[in-house]
Amino acid sequence: MPLSTTKFVSVLDCPDPRALAGFYRGLLGWTTAQDDDHWVELARDDANSLAFQRAPDFTPARWPSESVHVHLDFYVPEFEDAERLALELGATRVDDPSSTKDFRVYRDPAGHHFCLCVEPVGLDI
Repeated sequence: MPLSTTKFVSVLDCPDPRALAGFYRGLLGWTTAQDDDHWVELARDDANSLAFQRAPDFTPARWPSESVHVHLDFYVPEFEDAERLALELGATRVDDPSSTKDFRVYRDPAGHHFCLCVEPVGLDI
C-alpha cells in the first residue's frame, strides 16, 4: 500500500535560507508559509512547498565533474521571459551541452541546479 501523504515538500540545504527563499519567491511568486532562522518554506498551495534549510557548510556540487543527483524542473509558458527573470534574480546559466531549445540548465544563487523547460503541448500543469 502506498504512503498516504498530505503534503510534498522539496528541501534545499543552503547557508542562508531567507536569501535563497527570496530568489525562489521572486522566480515563482509563491507565498511564505514559514520563516525562521533555520527554515523558510514557500507554498504554492496546501500540498506543494519548497523549503530552504540552513546548512552553514553547504558546498554546491561541481558540475559536471561531480554528478548532480537532484535538480528542479520548472515548466514555463514563456521561456525567454522566464530566463530573463531568473537571470535578473541572480541565477546563472550553465553551459550544458545537453541543453536544447526545450530546456536550459541554471544555478540558483546558492549553487543548486534547476532547469527552465518549455511547457510541452497538451500538458496541463
